[in-house]
Amino acid sequence: MNTTKVKNSLPVMLAPKTARTDRFSLKPWHGLALATICILSSVTAYAAADPARASVFEVLLRWVPLLLKGFVFNVVISVFAMAFGTIVGAALGLGQISLSGWVRKTAWFVTQFFRNSPWLVLLFFAMFLLPFEIQIGSLVIPLPDWFKAILGLSLPVMANVSEIVRGAISSLPSGQWEAAESLAFSRNQVLWRIILPQCVKRMLPPWMNLYSILTMATVLASIVGVSEVMTLTGQALAAEGGRSDLLIPFYSFVLFIFFIYCYPIARWTVYLEKKFAVKT
Repeated sequence: MNTTKVKNSLPVMLAPKTARTDRFSLKPWHGLALATICILSSVTAYAAADPARASVFEVLLRWVPLLLKGFVFNVVISVFAMAFGTIVGAALGLGQISLSGWVRKTAWFVTQFFRNSPWLVLLFFAMFLLPFEIQIGSLVIPLPDWFKAILGLSLPVMANVSEIVRGAISSLPSGQWEAAESLAFSRNQVLWRIILPQCVKRMLPPWMNLYSILTMATVLASIVGVSEVMTLTGQALAAEGGRSDLLIPFYSFVLFIFFIYCYPIARWTVYLEKKFAVKT
């Protein structure tokens, strides 16, 4: 494969010219269509509602502040899970290219185990197998459910980040290692000063895509009782007496706020992929 050099840019692999990488990408009209569905569903529910009771719009408007507060908690969980997973996953990815055989095999096994495990099972593992508190001498450190949820979700993130790091390092031409070694650079100097700085641009788009997936997966925490947006939505519906006309508007609103948050991330990911790419 031929490569061309672009000033102040790093060579990366592109899809074949015959492929349309943006054919199924999200467009602004998708968000407009989603908002329209949300509004139409609310109108339908409003028409079917009992006139003696509060309207669907009034009920939804009353609960919006609480639902948004719960969504902020989803974002907090995703940010901390992504941070923990990135730190440990980066170390694990470096372990996969270690010169030590046992380190390399151990890092590979841990990566593949957590990467191919269901996220919900890992979340249950963290919620129910970790203690409620840790006692160190006279010091008692509580482990709340939201913290366990962060740890549980950080495990698959760790494994995927490990593969992102390993793949980015492996994608660089071997000639860069050889050229650096010919200049008497040590392996650590080559890795930290030459290889990893070039890998950042390659790792950023898939890392952002992983964060978007993680954010949408934070609703799994509702199954184990964490008070995030889905849990609060269920509580709000229960507080309204289980009105069936509220189901579609409430869950459509939750769907819409997730779309509003994740859509810019998806668009930015596509932009970075195009920006850091060169023709091959």
